[in-house]
Amino acid sequence: MLRQVASAVLTYKNLYKGVPLQLLKRHGHAWVYRSPPVAAPKSHLIASEIVGGFMWWWILWHLWHEYEHITGEYPYPDPSLWTDEELGIPTEEEI
Repeated sequence: MLRQVASAVLTYKNLYKGVPLQLLKRHGHAWVYRSPPVAAPKSHLIASEIVGGFMWWWILWHLWHEYEHITGEYPYPDPSLWTDEELGIPTEEEI
């Protein structure tokens, strides 16, 4: 029953019932065949370079000034100094 309800709701006719077909046209990117595409406006290219530059500045700034996020804040303890009790290993007598 759930499948029938879902298929009835998601069918094309029921989904777009009463909507004029002119509203369903998608006006996306320019479509070309065997000709070069329309170039992006210069303002878009400049804006993308600025945003990309800001992104890399942000990443490199934080890698340089907050490297502890990658390397860790505290020195890593030497595991060879840990005892069996600290590691949760039972003694030979308990086995």
